[in-house]
Amino acid sequence: MRALTGLPCPTCFLTRATSAALTGNLGESVRWHAFGPLLAAGLMWWSVQAIRRRKLLPLRLESRALGWIAAALLGYWALRLGLSFTGLNAFPHLAAP
Repeated sequence: MRALTGLPCPTCFLTRATSAALTGNLGESVRWHAFGPLLAAGLMWWSVQAIRRRKLLPLRLESRALGWIAAALLGYWALRLGLSFTGLNAFPHLAAP
């Protein structure tokens, strides 16, 4: 999305944030993306459930839950974009050196 529009996508930097959270660097994780620690915790929980139940997909994801997650990501993205347009750099890793 960024290559086409110049705007970062709702999940921009989420992989890096999750990686930082999984290695214990929560401060850096939140600087990348606020959902990083939440996703890392969710992945750990999901992994434990998959091992305990001996299934790759141990639980069914409900449409309603996915809708709330998508709404939260879009809301956070809109907030970051809004802050960026007011002069605050809500995407500090995109700043020019």
